[in-house]
Amino acid sequence: MTLLKLENVAASYGSSKALFDVNLAVSEGEVMALMGRNGMGKSTTVKTILRMIQATGQLTFDGRDISKLASHQVARLGVGLVPEGRRCFADLSVTENLIAAARTGPWDLARVTQLFPRLAERKNQRAHSLSGGEQQMLAIGRALMTNPRLLVLDEATEGLAPIIRQEIWTAIAQLKSETGMTIIVIDKSMAELSAVCDKATILERGKTVWTGAMTDLTPEISHELIGV
Repeated sequence: MTLLKLENVAASYGSSKALFDVNLAVSEGEVMALMGRNGMGKSTTVKTILRMIQATGQLTFDGRDISKLASHQVARLGVGLVPEGRRCFADLSVTENLIAAARTGPWDLARVTQLFPRLAERKNQRAHSLSGGEQQMLAIGRALMTNPRLLVLDEATEGLAPIIRQEIWTAIAQLKSETGMTIIVIDKSMAELSAVCDKATILERGKTVWTGAMTDLTPEISHELIGV
């Protein structure tokens, strides 16, 4: 069953048009890579899904039109975001960050800290005192505490040390294998994306230019459309 679908979506920042014709579909239990060079509309697409920016076209979640909903209403439907830049609540403790937006469901403090044991070790520390990698784990944990049906990870490993990056990718793979969670991942690491993603959608200049199974994303297509 298709959980999220965007058809002919366009969006603007004031008079500056950012998306022209974005089309994507994510089925329940699927992990999709949203790819493209810098500035091609990936983060704007995320903002459109979360209703942080006005858009035209068709946006549906679980068969429901979400184009007129506010951000908090989309979140309550079950869309969890791990934003670019982490954006943890700096003066709150790890535990306070995790429970701030918690909703009833299988993901609770015990389960999140099982996925990321470092968060249990740092539970009383304020978020601003954590390393960048620990803050990223906290951002993912906070999103999981909302018990989402769709988890959106916007550049979740950017700028992190290799060992922390691997911990994050291991956690994503664990989410896929153990929970069947529907996930959209924005990242530049082709090897890791290929290991966890079922399909990919590539954007270029605000338009969908390729979509298909990850196994069909050849080096030639990657080089032409992504530059890797």
